Amino acid sequence: MARAGLTRERLVRAGAELADEVGFEHVTVSELARRFDVKVASLYSHLRNSRELKTGIALLALEELADRAADALAGRAGKDALDAFANVYRDYAREHPGRYTAARLRLDPDTAAASAGGRHAQMMRAILRGYDLAEPEQTHAVRLLGSVFHGYVSLEAAGGFSHSAPDAQESWAWILDRLDALLRGRPAG
Repeated sequence: MARAGLTRERLVRAGAELADEVGFEHVTVSELARRFDVKVASLYSHLRNSRELKTGIALLALEELADRAADALAGRAGKDALDAFANVYRDYAREHPGRYTAARLRLDPDTAAASAGGRHAQMMRAILRGYDLAEPEQTHAVRLLGSVFHGYVSLEAAGGFSHSAPDAQESWAWILDRLDALLRGRPAG
């Protein structure tokens, strides 16, 4: 019989909190059992293994991130939408570093197709429609934006910008201005 109060959803949420505290790479069913003060075997009626737990955390993170992005994009277009979308990713990574890492977990094709990952791509393409990019340029732009957002956030999280001026926020704003100019096909000022 499953322990009262333990559900797959509760375990995944607790795993996400654990990921934010200790790092996604350190999340295991064993560590989660310690948090709930139960035997590991009692969690196996809810989760098969650590991979299933990590997949659940990744799916939760993708859903949370997509919901935040959708809220931030409502009523916005062009540069305003680009800034809002980028800032959602940066803010989420700062607030939930373990979950942000989890959102990058490689999922099997069926799980990925059923995840909120598709919503992220749809929102990014909606933003890019305002820049009037045809294929394959639109796909190139999706990859460029994803690479820049993730690269910047990852370097910032690792302390890569804390040792010199200008401030990381100033650089972030500059980068978003340059991305907007690039996507509009005009030279950066």
